[in-house]
Amino acid sequence: MNAAPADQIRLLEVQDLDARLQQLAHKRRSLPEHAEIESLTKDLTQLRDLLVAAQTEESDTAREQIKAEQDVDQVRQRAARDQQRLDSGAVTSSKDLENLQREIVSLAKRQSDLEDIVLEVMERRESAQERAAELTERVSSVQSKIDDATARRDASFEALDSEEATATKQREVIAAAIPADLLKLYDKLRQQQGGVGAAKLYQRTCQGCRQELAITDINEIRAAAPDTVVRCENCRRILVRTSESGL
Repeated sequence: MNAAPADQIRLLEVQDLDARLQQLAHKRRSLPEHAEIESLTKDLTQLRDLLVAAQTEESDTAREQIKAEQDVDQVRQRAARDQQRLDSGAVTSSKDLENLQREIVSLAKRQSDLEDIVLEVMERRESAQERAAELTERVSSVQSKIDDATARRDASFEALDSEEATATKQREVIAAAIPADLLKLYDKLRQQQGGVGAAKLYQRTCQGCRQELAITDINEIRAAAPDTVVRCENCRRILVRTSESGL
């Protein structure tokens, strides 16, 4: 394949821009905010699960407290009715009086036990409320950190987008001036060779594979016409000759 020396030099410019675009893509993928957001999101998910559990417990204990308080109220009302009967003198039978008094004592014991239950439920509910309040604050704090990291990531994206757009436009302009067959070969080699399809021959060393060429290869390149597209015998990339090639 033949191509004007100037077109081969342009190929190096395209290669530099492609390398820059690769660097920008790597930088985009490697932004520290990615790992930060991922870690914080995991924390947020766990905290939200704990918050839901605390809120559910608070809701359950609220219903349990209402039920326990109703039970206390029912016993209190029954005891009040019995005491009213006792105080009214309507019960005259000694046996009935004894039974009524026994029932009042039993109801008092029952009421005391139920009130203890209410207190225990209230303590559990208060504990659940405190946990829910604490977790709500922690969720808010972690969400704020995620928002901050996301804003920093998006700002970096915006800067990278600008750089990529500039480099892409420059590549398009330079690539448009390169013969199609040479550019096609370069793109093919770039895909095969880890993103580097053309390299400068500098002081008899291929800058693509960083290996010094054998003297026989150097002699062949030296004898080749300026418009001949030469290849590195080691990595098969396109070798671009310049005044620094050491020929």
